[in-house]
Amino acid sequence: MMGRRGMWIDTDLGFDDIAAIAMVLASPDHQIAGVGLVAGNAPLDQVIRNAFGSSALFGWALDWHAGATAPLREKLVTADYVLGETGIRTAGRSLPVATGKLASGDAVAAMQEWLSTLPEGSGDILALGPLTNIAQLVSAGRFLDRIGRIVLMGGSTDRGNHTAAAEFNIAVDPEAADIVFSAGLRTEMVGLNACREVPVIADDVHWMRGFSGIAAQTMADMLEGYLSIRSADLSRPMPLFDPLAAAALVAPELVTLAPARVDVELEGRLTRGMTVCELRVPQRADANARVAVGADSDGVRRLLRAALQLAVSG
Repeated sequence: MMGRRGMWIDTDLGFDDIAAIAMVLASPDHQIAGVGLVAGNAPLDQVIRNAFGSSALFGWALDWHAGATAPLREKLVTADYVLGETGIRTAGRSLPVATGKLASGDAVAAMQEWLSTLPEGSGDILALGPLTNIAQLVSAGRFLDRIGRIVLMGGSTDRGNHTAAAEFNIAVDPEAADIVFSAGLRTEMVGLNACREVPVIADDVHWMRGFSGIAAQTMADMLEGYLSIRSADLSRPMPLFDPLAAAALVAPELVTLAPARVDVELEGRLTRGMTVCELRVPQRADANARVAVGADSDGVRRLLRAALQLAVSG
């Protein structure tokens, strides 16, 4: 579509990934060229099932491409200990069981094909899961000059969530993250530190339950399941993860970024997967990324609500 910037989404398709995709679909300035799937929140087979279920529930006409089934070096560790076997925690309804057809079984080749059609610096990548597919793209070295920005949800400037030091997406495949941060591309990291500034609260669940229809009620159940990760009675706010990365791409004025040197710890017994962020640049190091250090919480939440309303009413 003329006037809309092309972008590619790479995702392990949990609930917050679905919300982030809805935010991009609601943007009048962006067009999703394809969606790569990667093992992370759940094994790849389940991620694919979530993709087909999302398409069926929300009427999304997206091209899904299967990607990596495992990290570059280690065995896959999923988030089933928090999210359950589907990778999407829910208070009731789940995504429908739906059949579909993948656009391809090689997400990296599909990304390369898409990039090959673009002018220099004109294609953006939104990475919402482990960076395995993106690292394989970078390692292949083809058409990387066509990439404008890689905006990723992952890492942290302070504490982790999967471990005391490491955020989940980076911890699943630290080697992949190291490849991406070392590639010399325009990389923007939206980490836990910024995500904690933008909460989901019980009122968001009540608001979603005010809409009729199976899509709205399923979304409300998944939103409640997401919030219940923090507290069974929904009393504690839950940070927004992937939607903040989507906001950084479609509404960059809502996210404050600072130049930083980001290195990924690969060997630490207690710190493997930690993103070590040196913000004292250029005095202490040369920047290789921009890192989210703040967010307009009210602005992001308004953007999210508008996108979710559009998704469930479509």
